[in-house]
Amino acid sequence: MITVKVLDETAPLEAVILGIADNMGGVPDIKHTYDPKSKEHILAGTFPKEKDLIAEINAVARVFKKYGVEVYRPANIKGLNQIFARDIAFVIGDSLVVPCVTPERKLESDGIQHLIDDVKKVLLPDEHERMEGGDIMPWKDHIFVGYSKAADFEKYTVARTNEDAVKYLERNFRGYTIKAFELKKSDDNPRENALHLDCCFQPVGKDKAVIYRQGFKNEEDADFLVNFFGANNVFEITKEEMYEMNSNFFSISPEVVISDSSFTRLNQQFREWGIKVEEVEYRETAKMEGLLRCSTMPLRRSYEQADY
Repeated sequence: MITVKVLDETAPLEAVILGIADNMGGVPDIKHTYDPKSKEHILAGTFPKEKDLIAEINAVARVFKKYGVEVYRPANIKGLNQIFARDIAFVIGDSLVVPCVTPERKLESDGIQHLIDDVKKVLLPDEHERMEGGDIMPWKDHIFVGYSKAADFEKYTVARTNEDAVKYLERNFRGYTIKAFELKKSDDNPRENALHLDCCFQPVGKDKAVIYRQGFKNEEDADFLVNFFGANNVFEITKEEMYEMNSNFFSISPEVVISDSSFTRLNQQFREWGIKVEEVEYRETAKMEGLLRCSTMPLRRSYEQADY
């Protein structure tokens, strides 16, 4: 059996699912893409090549090996993009949640079924309780959730988590405070679209956070997060940095993050906070509006230290 335990975003990582880019099937038909950034690169003729995506993911795998992390991979399904393992399952506490994602992404869940079958406690939300892991962010006694109310959820393809999902989390994780934030959505403009919560916010270290204020539909939600962590502990990124996916790094521990090597300003801030940065090149993956948090799904973090 696979033991799962995740209470936050940064405790020392022990086991993770890392996506794969093998046999993706080439450049997708633009009618079958689900985010504006992929559409942008298909139209520009700059959609990433499979070999480059594989190289980027392999670089992350090497970092995990360096830190002794146990890495699981999806079973390969030919013709399918299986990079973004975060969205098709996530762990809260000792439960693995396998949500009903969009019909187009259902096959991705099939690729990790062999891992799901090896976990003791699995939760299966109903079809109307729609959510993706990029919107779900456990942080100690809170679960932060990015979502869309009905009008936006029914309007935008990029709206992936709905109000029923928030209610599901409230019912099934009563020991947590569920704090939900409406996100700005655009099917056509990647600079105006927060595809998931981790596209505009993520905690780091033990008490810090990175945020893009304009990714939130309601200004008071961004204010809440700044006040929650404290203004001196929050690094605010620009619209262009959000577009380049700066908030989508990944924490191996409170002291170590994996981040894109092009994130100069952010990586410098990490270092000023005393956080070691393992830099990788992830520019091709970013063309599909996902980055390091999107392609990693923690199964187990360690809470043996007193601080946890």
